[in-house]
Amino acid sequence: MTNRERVLAAVAGKPVDYVPAGFWIHFPEDCMEAEKAIQAHLDYFEKTGTSIMKIMNENLVPCDIPIKQASDWKNLKTFNKNSKFIKDQLEIVKRILDKTQDKGVTLLTVHGIVASAWHARGGSAGYETGSQLLVDHLREDSAAVRYGYEIISDALAILTEEAIAAGVDGIYYAALGGEEYLYTDEEFEEYVKPNDLKILDVAKKCPCFNVLHMCKDRLKLERYKDYPVDVVNWGVHEQNPSLEEGKKIFPNAAILGGLDDRAGVLVEGTKEDIEKEIFSILDRMGTNKFLLGADCTLPTDISYEKIRAAVMTPKKYSKR
Repeated sequence: MTNRERVLAAVAGKPVDYVPAGFWIHFPEDCMEAEKAIQAHLDYFEKTGTSIMKIMNENLVPCDIPIKQASDWKNLKTFNKNSKFIKDQLEIVKRILDKTQDKGVTLLTVHGIVASAWHARGGSAGYETGSQLLVDHLREDSAAVRYGYEIISDALAILTEEAIAAGVDGIYYAALGGEEYLYTDEEFEEYVKPNDLKILDVAKKCPCFNVLHMCKDRLKLERYKDYPVDVVNWGVHEQNPSLEEGKKIFPNAAILGGLDDRAGVLVEGTKEDIEKEIFSILDRMGTNKFLLGADCTLPTDISYEKIRAAVMTPKKYSKR
């Protein structure tokens, strides 16, 4: 099977010669824009052999309108397909697609509504310690925050639509907000979920499949159980449900994951350690509707040789 055939079969629950894999990293800061970003992706895909080619997205919703208090969310301006962060990301997408046709399955990273709201408030850093700000603002001025979220999700829907037109096979939707210590179930249902679904409803037009990535710890995966996606991925090593538990919550979806992204064998172990751990994962999960991956994005400085070893281990497993 080709990489593309293998991935599509795995997602559809059809037989595969061996389990496909998808791993990704944030590239160094000097390789996040324009030509350097394009070449960094192409080098990574070639050297690791990953079957899912995920295009990273460092073109974030801009934070040029200061959001210091809850009412500031009303100051966000609408975006369109000519907005700079959308145009810049689409240029990277198109250039990568020109070089990767039929080599695998290509997904665009789309940061979800909560992640993008955090970006709009002041950039990407500090979410782990500062995310309560989003909830505080919501509880102080829900009308203003609702408006801001709708402006942002409209922009992400445009990005998704334009990426589909450019030729991506699907999106990797990076969702935040499912942490049990942030939004209540009622707040998530009213303010987060409708904006997630607005974007994912556009993504349903993708020709192949979409991945839902649920990030951070102490996740309430049940909040996402009816999201219209084909593949799910979350951090099983972060006080979250196991792969087996998640499969019960998403019985119709393919599962992507298995390895820790910040510690454990892939980051700290030998190739022999990696092989042993992956064999154990495949013994547990089987080879039907399962794709090997990690909890989240791998460290920037990780060895590409280690990633390639992980990608190729399922082939060894199939020949036992």
